[in-house]
Amino acid sequence: MGRVTQRRKVHKYVLDGSPAALEFPIRHREDVLAVEEPLEIRLGQLSFSVTMRTPGDDFDLVAGFLVSEGIIWTPEQLVSLRFCAGEDENGVQTFNVVEAQLRPDVELPSKGRNVFTSSSCGICGTDSIEAVRKSSRYSPAADPVTIPADVLATLPDRLREAQAVFDTTGGVHAAGLFRITDDGGVDLLCLREDVGRHNAVDKVVGWALREGMLPLTGLVLQVSGRASFELVQKAALAGIPVLAAVSAPSSLAAELAQASGMTLAGFSRGTSLNVYAGQERVTLSAPDVAEDAATGVAG
Repeated sequence: MGRVTQRRKVHKYVLDGSPAALEFPIRHREDVLAVEEPLEIRLGQLSFSVTMRTPGDDFDLVAGFLVSEGIIWTPEQLVSLRFCAGEDENGVQTFNVVEAQLRPDVELPSKGRNVFTSSSCGICGTDSIEAVRKSSRYSPAADPVTIPADVLATLPDRLREAQAVFDTTGGVHAAGLFRITDDGGVDLLCLREDVGRHNAVDKVVGWALREGMLPLTGLVLQVSGRASFELVQKAALAGIPVLAAVSAPSSLAAELAQASGMTLAGFSRGTSLNVYAGQERVTLSAPDVAEDAATGVAG
């Protein structure tokens, strides 16, 4: 596996007006950066896609990517994953090509994407929005799970506490899969980090596929950053009923969540959150309901 982080010399400019800054306004130090490298995904001999990602959990990334492309949806359809030969200029294995062998009855795409997907975009190269609206094998709409609003609002902090790469670099996104416990709490089942938020989600979904857990009924996916259309699509294709984001969703993300029967929350910041679709899954505790009734706010 390639390096997840890399040290680099930086020149820090200190402009706070302090005597030390006036005397030494430029300071030289080392910083730690999150690594971003290309990963080529092959389906047998077919070069399917190239994506920019942070190395690590690459098999999960490929498995999740194939789920989000609607190609596979059970672990039995994925026969094997392996790194292909590839070396950098120093003759060191790069681990930047993964070949997936699929079961013979799995229908392969007619052609690869033949595009370079950046770490900020997970659906680049698709022909149209309609082409992205894939039919899921699973139905989040049928999932009866509920989650207390105060518990849902704690997930960003739970996610942040487990972000080891972010602690070192400050430069990666995260996605975490949570299960609601019988006593109303939550357990973190899987967390993945990556420079691309869509990659982090694919890594979580791929882990779940390889563990034989799809569809992910009764679970909550918490992501750092915003909730884009592509993240809602990935969650829907994995059967995830609840997606929560630290920042805002896009309008198309909210529309897709509504159409898919998912619950979509945004601006989840510990003491408040906005629910853009599937509000019926988000419950209030009795004191909260009483307070809302007293102030005339609908629960």
